[in-house]
Amino acid sequence: MFGSRAFLAPIALVAAAPAVAQTGDLAAVQAHLRSVETMTAGFTQTDRNGKVLTGTLTLKKPGRIRFQYEKGVPILIVGDGKALWFLDYSVGQKQRWPIGNSPLGVLLDPTRDLSRFAKVVPGGDSRLVSIEASDPKHPEYGRITLVFARQPTAPGGLMLQGWVALDSQGNRTTIRLSDQRFGIPVADNSFRFNEPRSPTRRN
Repeated sequence: MFGSRAFLAPIALVAAAPAVAQTGDLAAVQAHLRSVETMTAGFTQTDRNGKVLTGTLTLKKPGRIRFQYEKGVPILIVGDGKALWFLDYSVGQKQRWPIGNSPLGVLLDPTRDLSRFAKVVPGGDSRLVSIEASDPKHPEYGRITLVFARQPTAPGGLMLQGWVALDSQGNRTTIRLSDQRFGIPVADNSFRFNEPRSPTRRN
């Protein structure tokens, strides 16, 4: 999902938003994130080279997320509550990141205080709220910009539309969500995965 790691945020902040708007919108995003316990959605992923993949997102807090790609794509991304795993079945490899080292942690940990590491990104459309989150002490973790639409019937009055992820190497990945559903039962075994095996070599 990352190309390699880009999936794991970013439109640069061009100017500081008014303090009142910053505080109010950030609090609204915090309320949304804390009110969502489970979510499913379709996703469309676009990498830095313009390659597009689709799939299904399943989320269950705290710490669990699954990006199930379309049929024929031998990649899986799973957060099992402790770590985020990138699994490539075509080459039999997996990579692990602590969830706290990934910008996706902002979606997975409802206890995190956004005011400590996130800012509102000014925009020209009052129907949208964008926040950029990063750890200033660890730029190597990357950045994420989450985009929400104001929607009174959604949790906390906001509907997550997607995000842009930027890793420390400048690899950018854009995720757009569709058919978002909240509060539906999600089984814990949804976040299990099969170990990737190295391809069998033939002499």
